Amino acid sequence: MHDVVIIGAGPAGLSAGVYCARKMMDTLVVSANIGGQATWSWEVENYLGYQLITGVELVERFREHLDNFSVELREGRNVTSLANNRDAFIVATDKDGELEARAVIVASGKVPRMLNVPGEETYRGRGVAYCSTCDGPLFRSKKVAVIGGGNSALDAALQLKQIAERIYVITMEDCLGGDEIRRKQVTASDKIEVYTKAQVTAIRGDKFVQAIDFRREEAEVSLEVAGVFIEIGSIPSTDFLLPEVELNELGEVVIDSNNRTSVPGIFAAGDVTNVVEKQIIIAAGEGAKAALSAYAWLVDNGCLVAS
Repeated sequence: MHDVVIIGAGPAGLSAGVYCARKMMDTLVVSANIGGQATWSWEVENYLGYQLITGVELVERFREHLDNFSVELREGRNVTSLANNRDAFIVATDKDGELEARAVIVASGKVPRMLNVPGEETYRGRGVAYCSTCDGPLFRSKKVAVIGGGNSALDAALQLKQIAERIYVITMEDCLGGDEIRRKQVTASDKIEVYTKAQVTAIRGDKFVQAIDFRREEAEVSLEVAGVFIEIGSIPSTDFLLPEVELNELGEVVIDSNNRTSVPGIFAAGDVTNVVEKQIIIAAGEGAKAALSAYAWLVDNGCLVAS
């Protein structure tokens, strides 16, 4: 029986792990990967203490910090269900079976949203990608398309600018969204071409991606590309939760100011929640809050002695 099981090892989950350890709680972190969406950020310029650092490097700093504490971290695990068994929560994974905990912190983040057009599933891993940081180097000196117009799409285009021959940014919106500084960097680059009011209709190829088709102002357009990076947002990873855990209309876990969910003993932090801003520094802070709230709840329920 663990005091706390933390689901997810992004900035929120890793921060929660550090704070749980500092409160001397028996803590287990389970996650499919380390870092979550933070590892997708090519350049992080707004995390306090670092003027410029990549997402991968920042996550490695987080992990090194966690390694200084007695926290068990199990990678490569997908949580399949979360149940309430009166005296304990039961966290089931695809590798460990059932794990017991007195409290749970949900920091499972989000998963990429699918484009759902012909060819996406066929060429996934063969030219269709959802992480420019992970897969960008595979497309050196090639033409690629980035689908989307928000910050994630702009970040991907700016990262790929250092790698690819040419980048086509395709968005169905009337104009690019995201931060103004990113928009200016994208539109100022002679390697990036932006198509607005464009609806992708298909991704084509042979063994690998060769082209992308879209409709723009009633015209059918086809571009030769070797890669398609889909950056149209993400959806909260909540399919394993108890039905009693309240979600909002976006599928995010509803929390109060102390990171408590609608189920006593279950706390949540990071991008999986209804906290408005999805930023690395905010997720890390929310993880710390969730850990302290879990500790207070366990003390109040006689499971721990206050330190």
